[in-house]
Amino acid sequence: MAKVTYEGATCIYPGADRPAVDGLNLAVGDGEFVVMVGPSGCGKTTALRMLAGLEEIDDGSIRIDDKDMVGVPSRDRDIAMVFQNYALYPSKTVGENMGFALKMQGVPKDERATRVREAAKLLDLEDFLDRKPRHLSGGQRQRVAMGRAIVREPKVFCMDEPLSNLDAQLRVQTRTQIAELQRRLKITTLYVTHDQVEAMTMGERVAVMRDGHLQQFASPTELYDHPVNVFVAGFIGSPAMNRFDGELAPGQNGMGGIRMAGITVRPSDAQMRAAQGHANLIVGVRPEHVSIGDGDLKLQVDLVEDLGSDFFVYGHLAEGAATNVIVRAGREHPRPGEAIKIKPDPAQLHLFDAATGQRVGD
Repeated sequence: MAKVTYEGATCIYPGADRPAVDGLNLAVGDGEFVVMVGPSGCGKTTALRMLAGLEEIDDGSIRIDDKDMVGVPSRDRDIAMVFQNYALYPSKTVGENMGFALKMQGVPKDERATRVREAAKLLDLEDFLDRKPRHLSGGQRQRVAMGRAIVREPKVFCMDEPLSNLDAQLRVQTRTQIAELQRRLKITTLYVTHDQVEAMTMGERVAVMRDGHLQQFASPTELYDHPVNVFVAGFIGSPAMNRFDGELAPGQNGMGGIRMAGITVRPSDAQMRAAQGHANLIVGVRPEHVSIGDGDLKLQVDLVEDLGSDFFVYGHLAEGAATNVIVRAGREHPRPGEAIKIKPDPAQLHLFDAATGQRVGD
């Protein structure tokens, strides 16, 4: 096991007009499972490859157990990589694929066999050791790729979107297996994905990236409840957070409220105090914090998404078709084409400065 620390780590690809990763500071604890998430091109995979030694560090450093990795060859970093494509040898059996790296390291045959069997038992692959990869399902092949990493007993696992090639049901099953396996092995793991649901369900902490910069590094609960800026607020959560243009509205007590979508709402006193001095705001509210029924906002229903256990109502404000709103509803829900009244919970508002996009208040 090991600690991993990025200290102002920067990577610039030749000919690029900006760094792929720009001054990344990130501290991963010993045995921690950290997920790096963000849209395509945000730098998450580059950050992982910098740790693995597959991309050069142009500035700053990356440390493993306080040892600077700048200039250290990939083979000497004691890191095991699991890729999106399984990269299995088609002519070798499952057992041979899992033990191949150990063979190249000169590990004795008996020890190789023991470590392969132990990994196969962990991954429920004992009955497949003599099969070729073409005779396995996608999920089984991914477990073989995991096993090849496990037998090396590395300090750090680096996983680059390992579930992207699996179907939806198998992804859910396999991500549960990976998270459980990591907890058992206690190996420091950095896992890259573009799927925020995957990130929120797997990571002990999640690093949200955008345009090469770290936006927020926190637990899934903290990211959901207290996003530090508009980007994180919109990226984390499915469906996404509703956002409205807002501004301070004067009141008799000097604090007033927040004017948004043609109505005035009054958040907590603490939020109102924090909002002073921010004339233009972006007001965010999660779909589950918008109620249907008695409210001052009129919503024209465009679509109802039926997920079985949940129903999400998509619509636009009757007075402003450009403002789209998503509401989490129960089994008794409106139908497309209906006009309903909705009300955001003033105690559950998220306030952001319109100019900077940064969170206002706690």
